[in-house]
Amino acid sequence: MSEPNPAADDGWLRIASDRLSAAINPHGAELSSIKDGDGCELMTDADPRWWTGRAPLLFPVVGKLAGEVIRVDGQVYSMKQHGFARRRDFGVVSHESSCVVFALSDDAETRASYPFAFELEAAFTIAGATLELAITLRNPGDAPLPASFGFHPAFAWPLPYGEPRADHRITFATEEPDTLRVLNADGQITAEHRASPLDGRTLHLTDALFERDALIWDHVHSQSVRYGGERGPALEIAFPDTPMLGVWTKPGAPFVCVEPWHGIADPVDYTGEFRDKPGVFEVAPGGEKRITMSVTLCP
Repeated sequence: MSEPNPAADDGWLRIASDRLSAAINPHGAELSSIKDGDGCELMTDADPRWWTGRAPLLFPVVGKLAGEVIRVDGQVYSMKQHGFARRRDFGVVSHESSCVVFALSDDAETRASYPFAFELEAAFTIAGATLELAITLRNPGDAPLPASFGFHPAFAWPLPYGEPRADHRITFATEEPDTLRVLNADGQITAEHRASPLDGRTLHLTDALFERDALIWDHVHSQSVRYGGERGPALEIAFPDTPMLGVWTKPGAPFVCVEPWHGIADPVDYTGEFRDKPGVFEVAPGGEKRITMSVTLCP
């Protein structure tokens, strides 16, 4: 194991190439900054007027739960929105100039809300103009491990390349013919479906899109999207391992979140077992599941 690079006074750990740099906060293993080769910030500034998050890791649930509980074998356990990983300090497994690896495992506190043994590893690697986030969930137990996982990165809107906020868009890699799901005021999935706001494969970003909370594709066909202005540099965000996608901001906020998910909020009034809820996967005893996302700065 190489000796880690020095961290700045904020405690974030930094990795870089000649074209990109990133900083990750060990609290939550949260990606907190991506900068281009000129030092221009590509992520949210986490202004508390809007949202203090930057890119939390959502585990072991994605979204809000009915009654803020999960049910495992008939027992009820308290669980906050998006789970507990974003509120926990991760250990640093290794830190080199272009890669840092964090890990979180179960303890008495996690088992009080999620009664399973687990090992969650988060690796961040930069190569050229690409940052890859690789999540590995391992099951050291002797029974199947049910879980959900999601990414929640908030990118600057507008990006720092001089194009107006109104000219920014998200373009999907393939056609997306399906309708979108809708959240109620309590953050649960309703029976309602929303017509797709796409113009062909393009989502033209406006504040009005988010007046009813997130845009939710519960069956996304694309494995990547491209985000940026009409002419300038853009971000290609790839998510080959997640079947769902959320896009969210607060109207007027200087960021937009592109959120690949393997999991989703509870349906309204859901009272079933956690392992049976939409979006939950299982990891076999002694097995593991890998979920990746990458961000590439394109000229």
